[in-house]
Amino acid sequence: MQQAEIGIIGGSGLYHMPGFTDAQEVRQQTPFGDPSDAYILGTLEGRKVVFLARHARGHMLLPSELNFRANIYGFKQLGVERIVSVSAVGSLKEEHKPLDFVIPDQFFDRTRHRVDTFFGDGIVAHIGFGDPICGAMAKVVEGACRAVGVTGKHGGTYVCMEGPQFSTKAESNVYRSWGADVIGMTNLQEAKLAREAEICYVTIAMVTDYDCWHPHHDSVTVEQIVSVLVKNAENAAKVVKATVADLPKARSCKCGSALAHSILTQPDKIPAATKEKLKLILGKYVK
Repeated sequence: MQQAEIGIIGGSGLYHMPGFTDAQEVRQQTPFGDPSDAYILGTLEGRKVVFLARHARGHMLLPSELNFRANIYGFKQLGVERIVSVSAVGSLKEEHKPLDFVIPDQFFDRTRHRVDTFFGDGIVAHIGFGDPICGAMAKVVEGACRAVGVTGKHGGTYVCMEGPQFSTKAESNVYRSWGADVIGMTNLQEAKLAREAEICYVTIAMVTDYDCWHPHHDSVTVEQIVSVLVKNAENAAKVVKATVADLPKARSCKCGSALAHSILTQPDKIPAATKEKLKLILGKYVK
């Protein structure tokens, strides 16, 4: 039985989802360990929605400590078909100002220590990832930004770095020379795993400040950053609510069949334990 249709992942500053009704807390056990926190099931704009605080409530987990597989698998267990991911980022371009939202359509991977696939242990699958974001969802988020009066820019590249340290100026300037738009530490692995799980995924990248390339970066105070985080969280809640209201019931994109031609391993060669572990993802393709 589907318990939710839309998942929301809250990033830095967004640790709960205002506007939920009938809220209840659910802890999921997955074959990949424990998710970041309990999932909060509820109703938002008449839709069944579930919220997860990416870094746990109280912000207790480093980006490199996140169990991305458990987080995405837990959404899959709950029946989620679409995920809206909210994330704080630094800006790599003057045009992306603090309090702006960017809806990136590309990622560049600068991580080094992360597991970012459900596959292995006797099964090989290669998903298409040329367009890592669900384009249909991105358009809805763009419209939701307009509707609530938030500057939301559709398109651009999100550099996903390892962290937890921020970039050096040399790194920041290299990313700028590549034409990248924003930099963060979490969303790429979520996008990869969501695609493998055939879940639509979109990122709302909330600009907190300019990355260290900016001449005024060092004059930004902690108080200013916290103030922007709080305002961004308020705006994100409005955008997410409008997005949930506007998402069509049925999916018309290709995300729901991403694995259809991606599994290379012969079914009779896949170990039984691996089939069992991944049956929620593989079930319609491998018996």
